[in-house]
Amino acid sequence: MEVKDIHFEKAPSVKELMEAYGGSGFQGTHLGQAVELVKKMKAEGATIFLAFTANVVASGLRGVLADMVKEGYVDVIVTTGGALDHDMIKAHEPYLLGSFGEDDVKLHKEGINRIGNILVPSARYELLEEKMQGVFAEVSKEKKVVSPSEIAKEMGKQIEDEGSFLKQAYEKGVPVFSPGITDSAIGMQTYFWKQKKENSEFGIDVTADMKQLADLALNAEKTAGIIVGGGISKHHTIGVNLMRGGLDYALYLTTAESWDGSLSGAPAKEAVSWGKIKEDGRCVTVHGDATVTLPLIYYSLK
Repeated sequence: MEVKDIHFEKAPSVKELMEAYGGSGFQGTHLGQAVELVKKMKAEGATIFLAFTANVVASGLRGVLADMVKEGYVDVIVTTGGALDHDMIKAHEPYLLGSFGEDDVKLHKEGINRIGNILVPSARYELLEEKMQGVFAEVSKEKKVVSPSEIAKEMGKQIEDEGSFLKQAYEKGVPVFSPGITDSAIGMQTYFWKQKKENSEFGIDVTADMKQLADLALNAEKTAGIIVGGGISKHHTIGVNLMRGGLDYALYLTTAESWDGSLSGAPAKEAVSWGKIKEDGRCVTVHGDATVTLPLIYYSLK
């Protein structure tokens, strides 16, 4: 196949642009391959695991994730506690645009937290405390120790914002697993909640979701992973598929590199050595900011 120049007489549609990327070389070709891989996942009826990190939910990519769930491109979500934080907060109050060059000392004095070029006033976390107290009150009515997925489900039930991935997951019956949920503002809110004597026995069992997650992988005819970023979300997704001989399809969207041996930077082919992706599995790794790459991939499918 020859390298093809990208050229249009007039502005192309997203689909036309992505088709042109496929023959362009470098990451453009990987973007084109990613689109074809997601088409294959859907056509084969694979159970699709969507894994992502908290930072992308702080960004406008939150809306793409919600759309993917709403339109049936997701069967299982694996994410971080911070992603749940951001989704709940943004269902009620927006985050603000700043710059990567902000004066962080000044921001701290003003009670503003920075995530790259996104600004989050500390008051947003006071709002989260109020909302999480309502969530904890509901999930603890029948039992004192609950799973992360039960908390995520109740959050989705209470959220009214259609742009929330938790709301869409609740509506579509898509389970949301957050194995590191206490490493977040929700973890801090759990601590505050337990300080009241009547709530002292409340707890989150992070092992309680393991069987349900494993069953989803083991009982699937084929499995696929759309993995945005790295860390616990990525590893939990590929790890649970180890028990069934690996993912049949895997799409990695990443900015991380492999030279330090980190899991976040590990390319898809490395997972084959562990049995987390099948030897004959189809995989594509796209290097680039997911706020750019994922919308291009997803909306070209539509």
